[in-house]
Amino acid sequence: MRSVKQTTMQKRIQVAFEKNKKELLTIYYTAGFPNLNDTLTIAQTLESAGADLIEIGIPFSDPIADGEVIQQSNMVALQNGMSVSVLFEQLSQLRQHVSLPVLLMGYLNPILQYGIENFCKKASEIGIDGLIIPDLPLEEYEQHYKSIFEQYHLAHVFLITPFTSPERIAKIDELSEGFIYMVSSASITGKTQGISTEQKQYFERIANMPLKTPKQIGFGIYDRSSFQTACQYAQGAIIGSAFIKHLQANPSKTPLELLVTQFVKEIKA
Repeated sequence: MRSVKQTTMQKRIQVAFEKNKKELLTIYYTAGFPNLNDTLTIAQTLESAGADLIEIGIPFSDPIADGEVIQQSNMVALQNGMSVSVLFEQLSQLRQHVSLPVLLMGYLNPILQYGIENFCKKASEIGIDGLIIPDLPLEEYEQHYKSIFEQYHLAHVFLITPFTSPERIAKIDELSEGFIYMVSSASITGKTQGISTEQKQYFERIANMPLKTPKQIGFGIYDRSSFQTACQYAQGAIIGSAFIKHLQANPSKTPLELLVTQFVKEIKA
């Protein structure tokens, strides 16, 4: 029999997609940025502003999938003193303030240093719904870590790109419990040239596959127009670099809560 915790945690993502069939907005931000203790404040404000899911990045010194904006936010957060242990401490009261699905995005190295079972156990205890680990190979996850993720009721979100084979996408669909993260191009995060014809063809190809798992599009989604375009081909989209840029561009010292709210309202107006 499934535990209450398992049912609740796994269903937060499921319910989000069932409640809103289209235009789910996931916001990514780096833990400990712009200031060390902003992590929970941003999560709370994202929920009140109307975001649908939250993705919190664990700072790492070599974020290979990320562009300059997120790389810089990683460096600032690390300089501020952010670490896995600090993040878990900051999120210890998460579920007293935030009801949205929350995922942690991080690279494998710091998670292994913490101990992957210890990491999953702690994430589960504080109410994290899933993990995104871009450099964790599918085969390694299935052979070594799948049972741990299942034990602690954590969804593992896999990334696909325009070059991912149909066979591999089908395997990812089979293993997925949260959503599939459709990387819009083979580029890094933070590119804002708009959505090309080639990308739309890729989106259409995936949309026409008989997949059971909901999909969200990320990388290159930066304003209301690109968000709406992405949502024509998937249930939602993920915005990270543009949100972090918005937090950086604060010459008037606007309160953080207002900055966060302004951004979400501009996307989902």
